[in-house]
Amino acid sequence: MVVKIKTAALLLGLGLFISCTDDAPKTVTDPVQAGQTPAAEVPASTPGAGATDFANSTIFFAYDDYSLTTEAQAELSKIGEYLKANATAVVQVEGHCDERGTVEYNLALGERRAQSVKSYLVNLGVTDARLSTISYGEEKPASEGHDEGAWVKNRRAAFVLTVK
Repeated sequence: MVVKIKTAALLLGLGLFISCTDDAPKTVTDPVQAGQTPAAEVPASTPGAGATDFANSTIFFAYDDYSLTTEAQAELSKIGEYLKANATAVVQVEGHCDERGTVEYNLALGERRAQSVKSYLVNLGVTDARLSTISYGEEKPASEGHDEGAWVKNRRAAFVLTVK
């Protein structure tokens, strides 16, 4: 069942109002099972100075999902430890999607992915004020392909770290 929810959200600082669908029909089977990493990892956004711990940190998600796998939780635990040890570090979590779905749906799903990562880090003891989220939906793909091999690399959360 598809449930439509009208949501007013400030996206990318432009005041863009969107209407999004909370649940979409799931018709594509995802070959990457929970707890597995895609064969080719995608590097995260370029982190700030002194942040080698973040250089290759990317959290991947299953199709149409924003729950964290056991592997993602283990990676986030390492990131959480780094952030707790480096009190001046501030992180923006970027949520990304593959190209399937509407622009509105993918922006909302990307936001849920980024929020899922942020919530996990806050539960680990990272101060909420040091974490922000942004959704790029399908707008910044890590892979330009139009098949499952590319899509699995695009369903991700990446990190932008700055050290003050």
